[in-house]
Amino acid sequence: MRASRLLSILTTLQARGRVTAQALADECEVSLRTIYRDIDALSAAGIPVYSERGSEGGYRLLDGYRVRLNGLSPREAESLFLAGLSGPAADLGLGGVMAAAQTKLLAALPQDLRSSAERMRSRFHLDAPAWFSEAEQPAHLATIADAVWRQAAIQMRYQSWKAEKNRRVAPLGIVLKGGSWYLVGQVGDSARTYRISRILELTVLEEQFERPEAFDLPIYWRKATEQLEAELHPITAKLRLSPTGVKLLAALSPPYVRDRTKLDQEADSEGWRIATLPVGKMWQAVADLLRLGAEAEVLEPPELRDKMAEITSDMARSYREPRS
Repeated sequence: MRASRLLSILTTLQARGRVTAQALADECEVSLRTIYRDIDALSAAGIPVYSERGSEGGYRLLDGYRVRLNGLSPREAESLFLAGLSGPAADLGLGGVMAAAQTKLLAALPQDLRSSAERMRSRFHLDAPAWFSEAEQPAHLATIADAVWRQAAIQMRYQSWKAEKNRRVAPLGIVLKGGSWYLVGQVGDSARTYRISRILELTVLEEQFERPEAFDLPIYWRKATEQLEAELHPITAKLRLSPTGVKLLAALSPPYVRDRTKLDQEADSEGWRIATLPVGKMWQAVADLLRLGAEAEVLEPPELRDKMAEITSDMARSYREPRS
């Protein structure tokens, strides 16, 4: 604990120049007496810390003295300031921690890398939610993040698509996806995914759990999302697309569908082309394909073509009938 505090004092002096003992005490959340002892310890270790008296006095490092982080290339130093999202970090209860860590990192970088990292931070901003949607701020997010960190089991009441359920979960990790927060937790011998905004009640238990050594959160999440996308698109459809329809399909399709769409290279005499792609179950497929309007014609499967014909006929009839 003291070693961390000494490093914090050192990097703060390096980043700010002259700092008062009271400011250091407030930042480290310790007494003035502790700060005085820490300054003496730094001096005894050969760190050139000097005190300046007066109304504008305080502690400072000898001019030119710096702590360096060795081995970082300019690009690596820049990328460190894109590693954290300030908004999500605050939602997790880690906003202050992340800000302090970046301040220490910035102070410890050599001057040439520090200016590069500052440019990166001032010119790039990461906005996690998708367009026209807001990031979720679930009530239990910070509590779950703390339980994940401490490996503390939780008991929760969860609203699934079908019913409310009570679950005892070993929280393994948290994922932010498209502005929504998800808990990955172990139930029995399997890992499962829960949307945190659907957790109605939460209790952190005294019991701790052993984290599975083989569990890898990024690998789990990639496989889970691929499986979910496949389950959400169980039907293969064949469409006939106009040139405009080809562009619309590329623009409106999610990545999973776009990556698996096979488009014939040759067009017919009218310039239309055949595309084969995965679509959702009947009503979801109809809703998605209606966005292509008259620029697409469903050829297969027959039941999807019939449903599209039925829906578009009903729509046409509704618009032909005058409304008083």
